[in-house]
Amino acid sequence: MRIREIVAAKPSQGVVTVAPQATVRELLALLAENNVGALVVSNDGRSVDGIVSERDVVRRLHENPDVLSAEVSTIMTASVHTCDPDSDLDEMMGVMTERRIRHVPVVSGGSLVGIVSIGDVVKHKISSLQFERDQLDSYVHQT
Repeated sequence: MRIREIVAAKPSQGVVTVAPQATVRELLALLAENNVGALVVSNDGRSVDGIVSERDVVRRLHENPDVLSAEVSTIMTASVHTCDPDSDLDEMMGVMTERRIRHVPVVSGGSLVGIVSIGDVVKHKISSLQFERDQLDSYVHQT
């Protein structure tokens, strides 16, 4: 299974991004509006300049309550692990587990084309297991 299949199965193909100069308060509004746990930080909506998650906000907020008025660029992770649409899903699962990351931007030809979350991966795995179970059940109960 390839990452492109996970991205294609998502209800929305678009990727919500946030500008590096946006405030953390604006970031929180975008996270809530889109019901997501992380956003790609991008100057133009195509490049991956960083990634920022709910966890990043919580960690910084604990240290400094004034972080809400800071720019996203001050709390984002600048070194982002990305993948290609043709990346193998099982390999990506290993990377996500090993690096303890929950969101991986999908980049093709230097442009952002999607994002895969650990939730997307788990949903796909559950769906695959249910399909296999149904196929085996059907096979066993054929007369």
